[in-house]
Amino acid sequence: MEIKLLEHNKKQNKASFVVKGTTAAYMNTLRKYVLERVPTLAIEDVEFRENSSILYDEVIAHRLGLIPLRTDLKSYSLRETCKCKGEGCARCTVQLTLEGKGPGTVYASDLKSKDSHVKPIHPGTPVVKLLKGQEIELEAKAVLGQGKDHSKWSPGLAYYRHKPIIEVKSQPADPKKLADMYPEKVLEVKNGKITVNEENALKCATYDVFEGIPHLTIKQAEDEFIFTIESWGQLDCDEIMTAAVDIFQQDLEQFAQGLKKA
Repeated sequence: MEIKLLEHNKKQNKASFVVKGTTAAYMNTLRKYVLERVPTLAIEDVEFRENSSILYDEVIAHRLGLIPLRTDLKSYSLRETCKCKGEGCARCTVQLTLEGKGPGTVYASDLKSKDSHVKPIHPGTPVVKLLKGQEIELEAKAVLGQGKDHSKWSPGLAYYRHKPIIEVKSQPADPKKLADMYPEKVLEVKNGKITVNEENALKCATYDVFEGIPHLTIKQAEDEFIFTIESWGQLDCDEIMTAAVDIFQQDLEQFAQGLKKA
């Protein structure tokens, strides 16, 4: 198997790479491990001291749970593997508080965490709007969890597609007109002839628009894929991939040990 980095946009929390010499089954397994097995922090328990807003407690608690929190996998562990056996300690649980008085809007940035490294990725996310005389005060607990239990713990999006193969079968009468018709500069004109920019072709997600053009042939590489991750921000893309591969490897080792004992 060969892996080549195609794109890593840290500003957009997005990374793509080309994987050669594998199958769709393996790519889908990797995708599911990213979505369902890589742990992140999210608010799980909320205790309200005061809530005179228009929203019910459970609505606000649900909103808080969906706020992505910056996660440090080295500092926290899953409750089921923690030494406290799930009772809640500094190794598996983060305490947060939220207070606000109207009139005004309470935002994710108003969440105060006991761990300064654990904070909302998008501080401008509105939680609730308070009118004059309304008030909210609560304590929340954030824990590590996995997307297989609830999507709020999923670290982002992961998807793959076969690598496109675009070949020039014949030259058109007007090469520039054909090149300008299609996105992302996949087709270029060099020395008066249409050519395919291989790098741009890999980044183009809409190559099906080239189907039906008599001058081109479109195929898919059976054993080459473009795998893309879009992080919600709790973890960087490289952290997500490293964690997914490590967890996959651990599961394979446990499976191999189980076979030996069978």
